[in-house]
Amino acid sequence: MSYSTMTKEELLQLREQLAAEYEETKGLGLNLSMARGKPSKEQLDLSMPMLNIIDQNTPMVGEDGMDFRNYGVLSGIKEAKRLFAELLDVKPENIVIYGSASLMLMYDTISRAFIRGILGSTPWSKLDKVKFLCPVPGYDRHFTICEFFGIEMINIPMDENGPDMDMIEELVSTDPAVKGVWCVPMYSNPTGIVYSDEVVRRFAALKPAAEDFRIYWDNAYCIHHLYAEPEKQGKLLNIVKECEKNGNEDMVYEFCSTSKITFAGAGISAVATSKKNVEDIVSMMNAQIISHDKLNQLRHVMFLPNVEALNAHMMKHADIMRPKFEAVLEMLDKELGDAGIASWTRPLGGYFISFDAMEGCAKRIVEMCKNVGIVMTGAGATYPYGKDPHDSNIRIAPSFPSEKELVDACRIFIICVKIASIDKILETK
Repeated sequence: MSYSTMTKEELLQLREQLAAEYEETKGLGLNLSMARGKPSKEQLDLSMPMLNIIDQNTPMVGEDGMDFRNYGVLSGIKEAKRLFAELLDVKPENIVIYGSASLMLMYDTISRAFIRGILGSTPWSKLDKVKFLCPVPGYDRHFTICEFFGIEMINIPMDENGPDMDMIEELVSTDPAVKGVWCVPMYSNPTGIVYSDEVVRRFAALKPAAEDFRIYWDNAYCIHHLYAEPEKQGKLLNIVKECEKNGNEDMVYEFCSTSKITFAGAGISAVATSKKNVEDIVSMMNAQIISHDKLNQLRHVMFLPNVEALNAHMMKHADIMRPKFEAVLEMLDKELGDAGIASWTRPLGGYFISFDAMEGCAKRIVEMCKNVGIVMTGAGATYPYGKDPHDSNIRIAPSFPSEKELVDACRIFIICVKIASIDKILETK
């Protein structure tokens, strides 16, 4: 029954019942988290064989004659470039390999623009204003990078196809202070949507006022499907190739990593971009580092030698993740499906479910959860400066808890949603 059709007396009676359930949870001493998209222990265990894949008999000389144990090969070993090139469907010469995770690579890319500029353009540190377009709800760590560098962020609304391209085209073409746009195009964080072909084509055809405008294409979840059936998997147009078709080959940086494929924070990352951008990146890396961890690159390409191996490995992840997503969605459908107080996405991949409560309720829901030992991503985190203008969006991350813990956490989350919603409705009764 929709809560909006209930009488004040019915709402008060239901609230009393829910409040009693909520009070009971306080004595359980719970410590559960649905806050960040962390792989579970079971997912991390999948990659343990990689740690023993190198031994004394492993050949230590690569295709180019370089000893993996020594200095050199600044932009990454050929074998790793080939793996990421196959994954992203680009040429190996368009790839630069980094260490750790793609967040560091994205940070460095912004940092270089501030220190040296992009392809000879004025360093951003010498400009009065630098602006970035931020599709919302979005990835909080993108926003953190912008805040750190003092970049002004502009909210761009999203729908089921991707960001509002009319708004993006207008701002990019008229304001030279707009230097970039953040995108998580595949199973977007947190909504789980996949950008439509039309959206990708419009991105590739942008006519920026700033010569150093770039699309920061964070393709973190390009292989993180929840289902094996092709018809249940998202399809994303190749942004690098589309930019090339439009004569905009320098306009995009596409980021990717193995952080949620093998070991979180201990993987390898890559950027796919034009030849000019590759040369520009490597020239500045030359002052920063001799080389990233080539032995870790070797481990990865031995463990995951091609896209077929990657896909097989990720289906093992999917078998762990899928029941968790389905459990959350089933509970939301059953408990809130006809209540008329919330909506949520139904992703086919990635790490998150985006939940929209009634306007003005998100902070209260998250705080209520925290008070009984359920940690959620902070309300507002999916918006620049931590300010959700509607105070409604909450990011749910089902990956880390066990299925039992997830069900317990979700049950309490739903109780909090119901109480906060009833109180909001009662304000007008």
